[in-house]
Amino acid sequence: MNTPSDGDDYLKNHIVLLTRSYRKLLGEELCVRTDLSETLEKQLFHAPFALLSHTHDSEPLFNYANLKALELFEMSWDELRGLPSRLSAETGCQEDRDRLLAEVSLKGFIKDYNGVRLSKTGKRFLIKNAVVWNLFNLEDGSRAGQAACFKTWEFL
Repeated sequence: MNTPSDGDDYLKNHIVLLTRSYRKLLGEELCVRTDLSETLEKQLFHAPFALLSHTHDSEPLFNYANLKALELFEMSWDELRGLPSRLSAETGCQEDRDRLLAEVSLKGFIKDYNGVRLSKTGKRFLIKNAVVWNLFNLEDGSRAGQAACFKTWEFL
């Protein structure tokens, strides 16, 4: 699969997981639908902000990225999916990233994360005021990973 598309409903079940977890933890909508002719899944994939998620494994792996996130990380859908999410941060920033994920695990979410990330070609960019939140399975409430959304970044 090159990217989510109409053929797979833009990964509708995963988007439901992202949006319901966000609403439950933050008490607001991740995205307000502006074009009712488009599905929420398609609107989020083509949104002007970055949206990513990773699994809840001991080595979290990316399992979703919208088009803006793919562009920022300079990766294709197939390159990003399954990539250890730790590889998105510089080696020297791993402790900061680990603290972030631990804090989110405890608190459920944070709304003001700033951190440097790396694209596939080594471009560094600072994400600003990212919201990072835990994901919960809809069936049993178990942890399903974490997601991040950010509207502001600056290339360094």
